[in-house]
Amino acid sequence: MQVVFDDPLLNPIRAKVEAGERLSYDDGVTLFRSNDILAIGYMANLVRERLHGDKTYFNVNRHINPTDVCVASCRLCAFGKRVRDPKAYTMSLEEVWFKAGEGWSEAVTEFHIDGGLHPELTLDWFCEMLRGLKQRFPQVHLKAFTMVEIAYLAKRGKISIRETLERLRDAGMDSLPGGGAEIFNERVRRIICDHKIDGNEWLETAKIAHQLGLNSNCTMLYGHLENDEDRADHLVRLRALQDETHGFVTFIPLAFHPDNTPLQHIPKTTGFTDIKNIAVARLMLDNIPHIKAYWVMMTPRIAQIALKFGADDLDGTIVEERIYHDAGATTQQGLRRGELLALIRKAGRDPIERDTLYRPVQRTENTFTVLV
Repeated sequence: MQVVFDDPLLNPIRAKVEAGERLSYDDGVTLFRSNDILAIGYMANLVRERLHGDKTYFNVNRHINPTDVCVASCRLCAFGKRVRDPKAYTMSLEEVWFKAGEGWSEAVTEFHIDGGLHPELTLDWFCEMLRGLKQRFPQVHLKAFTMVEIAYLAKRGKISIRETLERLRDAGMDSLPGGGAEIFNERVRRIICDHKIDGNEWLETAKIAHQLGLNSNCTMLYGHLENDEDRADHLVRLRALQDETHGFVTFIPLAFHPDNTPLQHIPKTTGFTDIKNIAVARLMLDNIPHIKAYWVMMTPRIAQIALKFGADDLDGTIVEERIYHDAGATTQQGLRRGELLALIRKAGRDPIERDTLYRPVQRTENTFTVLV
């Protein structure tokens, strides 16, 4: 049976998708402008199942945010606080190490570590933090520090990005999360996050990390002041770097949560928008293996739907997440492994527990084995 699209502008894109051809920037703009979500989802699911079949990945992880003190004043952020803010916090090294093991009930395969740009914590402090985590949890993968944090530590230490990454890698950092990319367009970036590195600096930092053998994720923040062209440009620039380095493992579209930010007048994204961004990402990013439906951001129910619109990953158990919840997220702080398994199965997909690098994990009781 031939599927007929409501939006005829999508038919040339469909021909490319079915032939396995790369989509252009203009194709990306057309996809973002179209409201034929079922057609876009149909194409994204073709690509998703071509790559992964019914497999849907998740991991058992914990988020650790060592501090919310931040020298930046990004208008998109509800997490960062000034040093003298009575509500601000900064963990000691011992508190970080305790937090990592607190309430240990399942064999965690990953610590996801990021936080504010603290004016006093040094590169040496973070290296000691990593070494302490590796000593206490040698089997756990340390996915730590956004490109923004790396560039800030380099600037504070008056050393190069490369040396900063090398020191962190040697201390135990295994890979990097993809946060801080926001949107690469400078017009928008000057408004929402002018205290951060620019888009080219973010990409250059990622490039150096990949050259050093460190994989990373990548992200795009949508639903604020950006337009369809900005989003298409962002994806094309990520794709171009991936052509060069092959270092991105997963792309995560992140919806802007306006609550408790200076941009709280902006309406929240809808499930329609969330699903469209997942689907367009799967269609445009032909060289990035995985697309994540971050359940904390889009709710578990929308994340389930996204598994039929291009996503093949749901992130992990998380346990405690601060950044999105400070911005008004109402989802649970964490899900247990069994709940993730049920979510995936109820969506008609096959759950695959993975490590950070998407190697299958075989679990017995509270131990795990990575199947290489």
